[in-house]
Amino acid sequence: MRAALHPVFRHARGPISPLLSVPLSFPLSSLASSPPPSTFLERAEQYVAWDPNPSTRSYVSDLLNHHPTTPPSAPAACAFSSERLADLFSARLAFGTAGLRAPFGPGYSQMNDLTVIQTAQGLLSYLLSTMPLPELQSRGLVVGFDHRSSSSFTPFDLSSRNFANLTAAVFAERAVPCYLFPDFVATPLVPFAVAHHGAAAGVMVTASHNPKQDTGYKVYWGNGAQIIPPHDAGIASHITQNLEPWSASFSSSPPPPSPLLLPTEHLAPLYFEQMRSKLCRRPSSNSSSDSRITYTAMHGVGHDFSRRSFEAFSLPPYIPTLSQQAPDPGFPTVAFPNPEEGEGALAEAILAAESAGSRVIVANDPDADRLAVAERQAGGEWRLFTGNEIGAVLGHWQYSRASGSEPIAMLASTVSSKFLRAVAEKHDFLFEETLTGFKWMGNRSAALRSEGYDVVFAYEEAIGYCVGDLVLDKDGVCAAAVMGEIVGFLRESETTLAEHLAKLYDTYGYFANRNSYVKIHDKGALDSIFSKLRSPAYPSTLAGFKIKSVRDLTTGFDSAQPDNKATLPSDPSSHFLTLTMESGAVVSLRTSGTEPKLKYYIEAKSGSEQEGRELCDALWVGVMDELIGIGDEAIKSKVEIPP
Repeated sequence: MRAALHPVFRHARGPISPLLSVPLSFPLSSLASSPPPSTFLERAEQYVAWDPNPSTRSYVSDLLNHHPTTPPSAPAACAFSSERLADLFSARLAFGTAGLRAPFGPGYSQMNDLTVIQTAQGLLSYLLSTMPLPELQSRGLVVGFDHRSSSSFTPFDLSSRNFANLTAAVFAERAVPCYLFPDFVATPLVPFAVAHHGAAAGVMVTASHNPKQDTGYKVYWGNGAQIIPPHDAGIASHITQNLEPWSASFSSSPPPPSPLLLPTEHLAPLYFEQMRSKLCRRPSSNSSSDSRITYTAMHGVGHDFSRRSFEAFSLPPYIPTLSQQAPDPGFPTVAFPNPEEGEGALAEAILAAESAGSRVIVANDPDADRLAVAERQAGGEWRLFTGNEIGAVLGHWQYSRASGSEPIAMLASTVSSKFLRAVAEKHDFLFEETLTGFKWMGNRSAALRSEGYDVVFAYEEAIGYCVGDLVLDKDGVCAAAVMGEIVGFLRESETTLAEHLAKLYDTYGYFANRNSYVKIHDKGALDSIFSKLRSPAYPSTLAGFKIKSVRDLTTGFDSAQPDNKATLPSDPSSHFLTLTMESGAVVSLRTSGTEPKLKYYIEAKSGSEQEGRELCDALWVGVMDELIGIGDEAIKSKVEIPP
């Protein structure tokens, strides 16, 4: 059964559907597709029948025409077609708490118009399982998108903008209105809009800092935080129940004016107004500051938004890295547009800063929800601060400037530094750890605020920061302005960021970190590494240091608890192991939810920088040799160690 496209998405002017005020007379599950095809060839044929995009549909159709079941075909073409069709249709792209993250391209294993339509239908169907249609229609959906597009490097006409338009079209099919941003938007604006309007949910189409080949589909719940269980599994289930497009006329073109397209032009000014009123502490001093800060958007959407955040704080305009200022989906000057990757990722910004005589660089990732900071040292070299170091500076600033009557609280992911815990213990405020990912911190922040706490800061070591209560997600735009204010404040006493950080460590203890990752594309090899760590027993020593406790968030085991049960949620679908040494040093290993990475995190609190780094280096050798086992040839051949 296929429903007709809502009239306001076919014509510039048209009546509002009676569905706007009358509940559906049939359940959405009745629109579910028939039993799914059992072979990848059948799934490919189904895809061709359903895909509304000519560029991806014709590609799959050509593969089918060259398949050996449709002779005559050249043997080489047949072999390629079979292998390619199997790649594209043997498995379906999985929806999880991170939403979707995958390459642009045809097929059910990649992101394209059809898989986005199916995802949007599943999201709408799931929302209707949690609330009646009139409530969903009264609250609406927020939809934003970044600048990513595949047309410059693939033959496919796919883009984040088109995926956002298709999402709005699916919701219009059920007369659910959308706050659809008309142009590229920084990710934090979507959760801000969800919370401000009390929307039922939000969608941000972005792949954040992934390479140019990728895109993504991030979902926010009605509280403005990213989804957590059980919503992820619920949405995934409803996607599989609603695979066949409800309309044959869904369009990826910008929708015409309609009562179902709600205004968004007021949201950015309101966001910056609230940013200033809640978080700018020194507007007069900021306006007279002579600090010179260089900024890079990494070819993403951040420039227009971070520029306005500096204006909102009355800060001097930053010096833009012109070669990376404009949104460019080809990311021509950087292969991996992630400012966390190191000096190589900031090479263009360093050139711009040195040319302008700037001492500090702030960088957003392409969707502007993360912040990186670098500073030129006295010897002329550049120091790229770690996510934990930036978190220490921002977190202490928020503590020292807190002035409300409510008790304050801070959050950090469990793999982040324990520095803020030391600050909290010294000054008697609440500090809590969550699982990795802002989906956990955002939802925990909401819960703590309902209990009367003022959650002034939350962060994860992967350069994600939530400063204040503007949003329930990481926000690189806001964090950039706050960092600009801190730099100006320190400038008045001729103090550098590095010197300020050293003073903080003198006060609260030195926290040395060594965090990185190895790439392992073979899931079997990953599973084998963790299986060996669990069986026949967890390790009792590492690099000669005694292990005090073991926490395994895959199985829910924690030897530090009286009942051996972890207090943080466990997840059997991923690996996450934490070892706490007798010395207090902590080592964690976990798999990534979006990339083929095994990430490791090492932290040691000590009395000096040298002592801490030496301890981290010794533990790192243990991680590589004893935990990951790179000495094992079977493992070593499958491990890719970054430079």
